[in-house]
Amino acid sequence: MTTAPERIADLYPTRGTSEVLTARQDPVVWSAPGTPGPVSPEDLAGFEHDGFLTVDRLLAPDEVARYKAELDRLCADPVMRADERSVVEPKSESIRSIFEIHKVSEVFAELVSDPRVLDRARQILGSDVYVHQSRVNVKPGFGASGFYWHSDFETWHAEDGLPRMRTVSISIALTENLPTNGGLMIMPGSHRTFVGCAGETPRDNYKKSLQMQDAGTPSDEALTRMADAHGIRLFTGPAGSATMFDCNAMHGSGDNITPYPRSNVFIVFNSVENAAVEPFAAPVRRPEFIGARDFTPVRRKA
Repeated sequence: MTTAPERIADLYPTRGTSEVLTARQDPVVWSAPGTPGPVSPEDLAGFEHDGFLTVDRLLAPDEVARYKAELDRLCADPVMRADERSVVEPKSESIRSIFEIHKVSEVFAELVSDPRVLDRARQILGSDVYVHQSRVNVKPGFGASGFYWHSDFETWHAEDGLPRMRTVSISIALTENLPTNGGLMIMPGSHRTFVGCAGETPRDNYKKSLQMQDAGTPSDEALTRMADAHGIRLFTGPAGSATMFDCNAMHGSGDNITPYPRSNVFIVFNSVENAAVEPFAAPVRRPEFIGARDFTPVRRKA
């Protein structure tokens, strides 16, 4: 297990007395042009421009069935429901998210080292990577709540201590993502501007924010300006499709009031050269099952 320095310069101030917008100080694609990998030059250029890319058929149907069966098993397990890594819906008390899924489940652990996933992350970030966070998001039908607009980097910087924008997420659909069942929305190009949010971070903020985000959310005015400038893209696709997106992309999702569930597995890869330090705008670190402190590089599955 490797460690990181305790503190370095803060390039992205946030959680102050007022909202502050900062132009991105970091590359979007960190690898040198022509670096070999599974992402085509055209898709890398699209990721650079928009802050995301899609993979239509990352997983085959039999693989999806295997991961979905494992998710159903975990959600039905009362021990897992009681685990601190599980977040439950306040009303239905059904599982909303399970964190550190690659440590909870040997089945999901295989995804982290799968070359189809890992090599894309390494190509974008230009280095070895470790898992900063992993989880499954479960949106059962008939009222599962959404996730409000936010930049993941704002929280990971403020509360976990990630210094630079050198982190990429992959969301893999385990059920069909329809236009109506609470799909992922991203503002293309929003990754170029960091929104430093107003307001201090409460101690142990994660206990509330995992159910309903409050601290670290942009103002209505900032969101309106960004939506007017960039538009909003809604991601749909069959089970097995995937979306990779930059850590500073402004994104969110609506409630799912349809009968059709929407479940995705979500893996966050961070460069080993961008290891977390002390939080930049929070009194204490979040637990390691939310923001990892083990920076050991992920190695490809044999």
